[in-house]
Amino acid sequence: MAHDECMLHIAASNLPQSALSYVAFRVSFLETLERIALARQFDTSAPDGFGYLTEVPFLKGVPPHVQLDLLADTWSRHLASEQHEATLVDEAIVYAVCETAGRIAEQDPTFFLRVMRAGPLEMVLPPDHQLASELRALHLSLSNEGDFLMISQFEDMPPHAASKLKKQFRLDAERLEQMFDVLGRWYIQHDMLDKLLGLVNEREIRRVARMLNLQQPAL
Repeated sequence: MAHDECMLHIAASNLPQSALSYVAFRVSFLETLERIALARQFDTSAPDGFGYLTEVPFLKGVPPHVQLDLLADTWSRHLASEQHEATLVDEAIVYAVCETAGRIAEQDPTFFLRVMRAGPLEMVLPPDHQLASELRALHLSLSNEGDFLMISQFEDMPPHAASKLKKQFRLDAERLEQMFDVLGRWYIQHDMLDKLLGLVNEREIRRVARMLNLQQPAL
């Protein structure tokens, strides 16, 4: 993975194309996929939903399969040959994958190691407190202001009060609308599997296709 090209621009920063970003996206994607498989096997799910995006209170209701689609989209633009200006949804996803991967490194090192050993990039990082801190520091090093974490405060407020608070914090209405749009999504984009290039291996691609009823790519 290139270390000198940073193609997802967040506020005044770039998300580095590094081992840490790869780890954060990969672990979060496969942990959410595993949770989907378990939920289907036992015909149940967590009361408040599940998946890496539950790290962002406003987005905890996004269906897990849509969470995977959103992650694939952000990942593909992170690796793109041209620079992309991050949306507020991208910022939320970067935060969520870093927090999720950090938590798993600390709480489930066996799963963490299994996922990393099977990946398209050969690397084995010890899943410990230090790595968890480095994963969380990845999003903390970015210059965004965490607006995606503030939106949930507006849900229970009267419209006029919410509007006043948004102006006070200079929150961009268009960027906020993107977050609301995500809540209404149910279907997966047709090119989702193509966007996972470099993040998952061929066997995992086929598994995603079967689980989400997508056309399997010609690998």
